[in-house]
Amino acid sequence: MADADRPHTYRPDALIAEDIGAYLARHRDADMLRFITCGSVDDGKSTLIGRLLYDSQAVFEDQIDQLQHDSARVGTQGESLDFALLVDGLSAEREQGITIDVAYRFFATEKRKFIVADTPGHEEYTRNMVTGASTADAAVLLVDARKGVLQQTRRHAFLAHLLGIRHVILAVNKMDLVDYAQGTFEQIREDFARFAEQLDFTQVTAIPISGFAGDNVVNRSTAMGWYDGPTLIGQLEAVPLAGEAPRPFRMPVQWVNRPNQDFRGFAGLISDGAIRPGDAVRILPSGATSTVTAIETFDGGQDEAIAGQSITLTLADDVDCSRGDVIVAADDPPQVADQFEASVVWMDRTAMKPGRGYWLKLGTRTVTATLQPPKYEIDVNNPVGPAARLAAKTLELNGIGVVELHTDRPIPFEAYSDSKTLGGFILIDKETNATCGCGMLNFALRRAQNVHWQQTDVGREHHAAIKNQVPRVLWFTGLSGSGKSTIANAVEKRLALMNRHTFLLDGDNIRHGLNRDLGFTETDRIENIRRIGEVAKLMADAGLIVLTAFISPFRAERQMVREMLPDGEFVEIYVETPLEVAEARDVKGLYKKARAGELKNFTGIDSPYEPPERPEIRVNTVDMSVEEAADHIIAQVLPLK
Repeated sequence: MADADRPHTYRPDALIAEDIGAYLARHRDADMLRFITCGSVDDGKSTLIGRLLYDSQAVFEDQIDQLQHDSARVGTQGESLDFALLVDGLSAEREQGITIDVAYRFFATEKRKFIVADTPGHEEYTRNMVTGASTADAAVLLVDARKGVLQQTRRHAFLAHLLGIRHVILAVNKMDLVDYAQGTFEQIREDFARFAEQLDFTQVTAIPISGFAGDNVVNRSTAMGWYDGPTLIGQLEAVPLAGEAPRPFRMPVQWVNRPNQDFRGFAGLISDGAIRPGDAVRILPSGATSTVTAIETFDGGQDEAIAGQSITLTLADDVDCSRGDVIVAADDPPQVADQFEASVVWMDRTAMKPGRGYWLKLGTRTVTATLQPPKYEIDVNNPVGPAARLAAKTLELNGIGVVELHTDRPIPFEAYSDSKTLGGFILIDKETNATCGCGMLNFALRRAQNVHWQQTDVGREHHAAIKNQVPRVLWFTGLSGSGKSTIANAVEKRLALMNRHTFLLDGDNIRHGLNRDLGFTETDRIENIRRIGEVAKLMADAGLIVLTAFISPFRAERQMVREMLPDGEFVEIYVETPLEVAEARDVKGLYKKARAGELKNFTGIDSPYEPPERPEIRVNTVDMSVEEAADHIIAQVLPLK
């Protein structure tokens, strides 16, 4: 085919050689579409990307700097990239296991620039597909014409829908292997349309292609004269970009810029809307209001800034605003809440622990979030209809579910369907700092708006003063049989003789009442400690010295309780006893049952114990008697006033 007959072929060579500045200016001003290629394994994603790069005469972003310095050399590089070599390279990456992650490619046509995310097709790499889709405007969903619509096709379509992608191109690939049969294409299009009508896609366009032969990818196929729709690249060029509807101003604050006493600016990336000097703004979550006095950028002051720009705002008032806050249009602010329903994709090999605190990062703000057991898990292989909602107590790797969560402080937010910036979040394990999940806020729970903290006239300071003591929570932790309860009881007796007001919470006693509904799974253990922490906090608010004797095997939950209390009130006491010593004591016969397999999830045998790393007090019951341990603890925590 002659070049004149290739309407979508983009040949930058001549313009680069003639005027590199004009070439760069053209691409600077062109808009950019981010899209993903997804679908089942071996549906031809890498081959299709190779064809797009080859037929569009792609120039990768990382070549631009070299082009500026040596445009003449680039201009003589030759006709094109060799398609066979390009596809071989992409295939080699796949064989090396690289494309189990997300591979990003950059190319351009005369009309638009593109970033394509090549996502893996294997079910076990759902999290990787989610990563690629989270920033995409459109999805190219591949289907092998020989196989038709598969479970993984539906799975990826649902994930695209969940992550807010509203434009889908159904690329029916390998049409050359079915003799370009129109009937095959029509059947696949109809099968997918029946499924997709249950999802809220704005546009679904089916295109018959051959990534290997190039049919209908960039150039129209001569073998499929019966098809009169757009080519793949033509449709990608026509996909409308998100954000065309006007949105109110939103800017999460990244840092406060104060190079001198006369200047205080609030820097961040505008996620939505536009801002001008004189506009009224509101700071969330505090609700303080002010007026923009100036907009500063790297290039100097501006009269207006729009979404996608990094700016520094100066305000007329000395408002309290710091990293994590959001500056918004004063007359159209988002909601602020601390309890939500969210869709969560779990991305860690360690299952989600309901009741455990995770770091939740939304925009530039990081807070502690506690997740409840899932309302249901979504069967992503059959994600539509009542049967798609599966009962679940947790989420495993690549699991997707709807959960309720609460944060330790109110945060500004919008539903993910309205704003990916203020509606999308990641979850981070506090112990490992690994990203363990991502999610989309659906809405605030009504009780988050209707339940308010009731201020009382008699506070914790008064409760403590009339008891003539400083509240403390003495948190005894250690293996079963280490001597926690015995030592805690001895400490309380000594405190009682000193006329201290105390209360002892013992693990076995609590499970007879408050926590009688909990078992000994890891999830139930976390909830057990969360409840005890809340009770201990209330008792400390009443001015008491609270002693707790619980195995409390996980550091994260002990840290959670510590964070509930004012600094200095939580005293972690590690009753350090070797497993063999605790097992030899075996007063209750529990170790014997655990060794015999009669008692599951027993700490130290088939469930882990995480010893404290920096406890305030450490006692060793091998070297110390109960009396010596109690005296040592009393000496450490006194004076209590």
